[in-house]
Amino acid sequence: MIIHDRIAEQLPEWRDRVATLTRQHGKFKICDVTVEQIYGGIRGVQIQVTDISYLNPLEGIYLRGYSIGDVLNFLPCEQGAEYPLCGGLYYLLTVGSLPTLEEAREVEQEWQLRSQVPKHVFDVINVMPPQTHPMTLLSAALTALQTDAVFPQHYNNGNGKADYWKYFLDDSLTLIGRLMTVAAYIYNWKYQQRKYIAPDPALDWAANFAHMIGRDSKDYQELSRLFFLIHSDHEGGNVSAHTGHLVCSALSDVYLTCAAAMNGLAGPLHGLANQECLRWLLKVYDHFRGLPSEEQLSEYLQAQLDAGGVIPGYGHAVLRTTDPRFTVQVDFANKYLPEDEIFRLVQMVYAVLPPLLKKQGKVKNPWPNVDAINGALQHHYGVDQFDFYTVLFGVSRILGITAHAIWSRALMKPIERPKSLTTRMLEEMVGLPPGA
Repeated sequence: MIIHDRIAEQLPEWRDRVATLTRQHGKFKICDVTVEQIYGGIRGVQIQVTDISYLNPLEGIYLRGYSIGDVLNFLPCEQGAEYPLCGGLYYLLTVGSLPTLEEAREVEQEWQLRSQVPKHVFDVINVMPPQTHPMTLLSAALTALQTDAVFPQHYNNGNGKADYWKYFLDDSLTLIGRLMTVAAYIYNWKYQQRKYIAPDPALDWAANFAHMIGRDSKDYQELSRLFFLIHSDHEGGNVSAHTGHLVCSALSDVYLTCAAAMNGLAGPLHGLANQECLRWLLKVYDHFRGLPSEEQLSEYLQAQLDAGGVIPGYGHAVLRTTDPRFTVQVDFANKYLPEDEIFRLVQMVYAVLPPLLKKQGKVKNPWPNVDAINGALQHHYGVDQFDFYTVLFGVSRILGITAHAIWSRALMKPIERPKSLTTRMLEEMVGLPPGA
């Protein structure tokens, strides 16, 4: 398989680079850690290395050194499509270079060949009560898919750890090939009377999701490609990515790794932000019984800020600029749904809110992030079941998580095991008496 061959070609150089760094500069100090950071969620502490993505605070996410704009401009598209193939993105994430159209198609074809979902996975979903959250269903399905994992078989056979990455790649391709059918099945089971729509072999991976949930318009196929591309990875320190790295470091296979990562993504402080943004937008729209004037909106937002409220979709733990993923979605909406009133409200908030946040002087980043708009776009096409949005996010993020897992095994990274301190130890370090 083409990704296997491209990684194999690079590995001797990469392993030598890592060995040189650890052997010659293993004692080099990277950063200091403060008490505030320890108690504040380890925010900003540099504890991990990944070459797959990097979040530049002033420029946004870079995937293998390419900005979001570069990714959309340089990755190959199928004839007649505006947005690139996700198979090309996965080639970029795993191999580290831009693919040709033929190479991107080969990845898509590999996914398609592996796309048959075992019956017992559907059975696991079918026995769940109807009120089950879609992320619970996704987590259960990923764990059920693990029965076909090849890595545990090779591990139990005593195969050397230098080859583990090959089995992680094999499992990753199978998981991703089946993932879209599983996600669409969850959507239909939960919201569309449990109907089943088979994948269309003539469609690419992302467009097939649109087809399998009954959204066959070209516009929604393009949105699916865009959505899964821009949400695919976001460095290694966010909850889902770091959870995946931690679990993978114990040599849990990619199915268990991704299930754990999705359980982290399901938390309201991580993957639920997109649905909270749309709920808030609809609340504003309902309050005014339509679109407000900019003056009305400004008064409404100021009152919410004065009351200590938070405007969802604005601010970011790392970014200090408008999220480029927000910008490319605005470009999509301007082309495909310029008159949609919820999108127009998104634009109005973007025009009115940042100056108010700046005036407050308390917000480090008054600009919108990716979540400020993506729910509004899904809502336009009738995918308005808020609790499913995190599944969409998760499907995309698994592209990045599996790429990290493959390279963690390729570079033979050890199990992650940081050290803990007691509160008394910290008090002694800073010179405080016990319990001060």
